[in-house]
Amino acid sequence: METIQYNLPQDRIPEAWYNIQADLPKPLAPPLHPGTLQPIGPDDLAPLFPMALIMQEVSQERDIEIPDPVRQVYAQWRPSPLFRARRLEKALDTPAKIYYKYEGVSPAGSHKPNTAVAQAYYNKMEGTKRLSTETGAGQWGSSLAMACAFFGLECKVYMVRVSYDQKPYRRALMEAFGASVTASPSIETESGRSILAQFPGTNGSLGIAISEAVEVAAKDPNTKYALGSVLNHVLLHQTVIGLETIEQMALAGDEPDVIVGCTGGGSNFAGLVFPYLGQKIKGQSHARVVAVEPAACPSLTKGHFAYDFGDTSHLTPLVKMHTLGSTFIPPGIHAGGLRYHGMAPLVSHVLDLGLVEATTVQQLDAFAAGIQFARAEGIIPAPEANHAVAGAIREALVAKEEGREKTILFNLCGHGHFDMQSYINYQAGLLENYEYPAEEIAMALAGLPAVG
Repeated sequence: METIQYNLPQDRIPEAWYNIQADLPKPLAPPLHPGTLQPIGPDDLAPLFPMALIMQEVSQERDIEIPDPVRQVYAQWRPSPLFRARRLEKALDTPAKIYYKYEGVSPAGSHKPNTAVAQAYYNKMEGTKRLSTETGAGQWGSSLAMACAFFGLECKVYMVRVSYDQKPYRRALMEAFGASVTASPSIETESGRSILAQFPGTNGSLGIAISEAVEVAAKDPNTKYALGSVLNHVLLHQTVIGLETIEQMALAGDEPDVIVGCTGGGSNFAGLVFPYLGQKIKGQSHARVVAVEPAACPSLTKGHFAYDFGDTSHLTPLVKMHTLGSTFIPPGIHAGGLRYHGMAPLVSHVLDLGLVEATTVQQLDAFAAGIQFARAEGIIPAPEANHAVAGAIREALVAKEEGREKTILFNLCGHGHFDMQSYINYQAGLLENYEYPAEEIAMALAGLPAVG
């Protein structure tokens, strides 16, 4: 039994992104101005984003055309392959069929360039000179650094301190693409200095790094801010994944019964599942959709669905999302890209509507799944992707217990070639599970803004 690959020709790169907002049975709650608590308008976001992206953020159009220069860059790795994991099926002795869409074929090794290239393009078109951003594991930072190099933009990255120390090769990759990388929190910004004064030895968090990157953009008219997840336009750009997958599953003559994705901010999950949810809303798909998050940072399963800030210093608009509280600093798990206190408003919204379900995986279980997958399929997943692998294996073992066939689809959102220290630590028994820090989260949630 061998892995089967389903490829699309290059002319099948999607010509438009899919915007789920056009098909939602209930509209998304609007973002609010942090001062007035009134819905924000395009002018409120103009200091941070180019107008083209602001319009995509609020668009209700179903199909948004992908510019030719973006599709030309996509052609370097898209369409990405879909595999049937027959060797993994055999290893699990399951009647389930397991398919995975593999985004690790991009130059940066993950799904993140799907939006990084688009954001760099739109900023270049509107005269931006520099982009500032944050990154956790470094997948997003390296993708934006690459995109900035392609379009002639400077790139400033604030990398969460724990990942800056854990993942030096990700940092080296960003610097090779020409980016300037600083560990966050830093002394370069007022936000960073304030956090360091309160918590001198902190590991940092994505919320803190976002504060630093937003502050830099807000103070410099030549700099805009770029975000790798959470926002509507980011999730929109990732839908090339699901649009391709629908065609590839048709080539395989199959349809998913269960779709699994790892969730941190929500971008890779949304990229695979939103096109399927569009079908589900119309009655054209009946697949269960499962979001898998780390037990140490369980925003979907333990967080509140409420308005909150996207950053720690409260510089961003308020958005309604599943949140653990903007001041919550997650434990230093190796899945750095999943260490965010909140979840994308659109992902939170579809969970609230009952269109998807959510579950958690412990760190050791995630790495065990990643090792099992690597030995069967030959691909070493990124620590973040291991959560999706674990979720898919869990579903396959349920099918085995029930003695029935089931078609499982998941997104392998990136490879782990720059994360080998985490695998070394796992193999040496140095990693540990982190319990859900209920008291810390309760304290952070107590500070949620009072929004009627």
